[in-house]
Amino acid sequence: MLAFQNPWHMLALLGGITALRAGISRMRFLGRTQVAALEFVDSGLVAVLLVFFILRPFVVQAFYIPSGSMEPTLLPGDRILVSKFSYYLGEPEVGDIVVFEAPPQASPEEKDFIKRVVGVPGDVLEPRNGKLYRNGKPVDEPYIRGPVPSYWPGLPPPYKVPEGYVVVFGDNRCNSNDSHEWGPLSRVNLMGKAFVIFWPPHRIGLVK
Repeated sequence: MLAFQNPWHMLALLGGITALRAGISRMRFLGRTQVAALEFVDSGLVAVLLVFFILRPFVVQAFYIPSGSMEPTLLPGDRILVSKFSYYLGEPEVGDIVVFEAPPQASPEEKDFIKRVVGVPGDVLEPRNGKLYRNGKPVDEPYIRGPVPSYWPGLPPPYKVPEGYVVVFGDNRCNSNDSHEWGPLSRVNLMGKAFVIFWPPHRIGLVK
């Protein structure tokens, strides 16, 4: 999972716009054209500041999907938008597709992961005959690829999700580095909820 917005690129853009504004302001002979140019550059500067300091940290961020762990819901090469304020206002729910900071036992490289929430505090989860059972009932999961693994080294079944944690699985159940391998995910690791695919054009649509 890769963040699609590089903060160094944003800083370089901010510096470039600031330098352009300073250059235009020294061109005293441009008259009205100078005023219009300064207004245009100022608008760009405000937009960059809005994205970099407000939208990106707190509201929405773009990410790139590099692997097939969420197939068929998300494909390698998809670019998605993630709502970063979703979990400031509420708690994660079963079915949410979430971006999170990978815990050390999942990835020593501290990458961002994307998976689907399959269990919230109090839920009891277990695999039976290739299906996921939640609280003793089979879960209808038309969006998954492959059966649910029967061996859960990270979640000895039947597993009750503790307070402050969620359980996350990839939709490509047999090819996903997720909770069944390394255990529950702390609520504090959640970065946001994926809500739309914005690229490539033929894939544009809501994430669900």
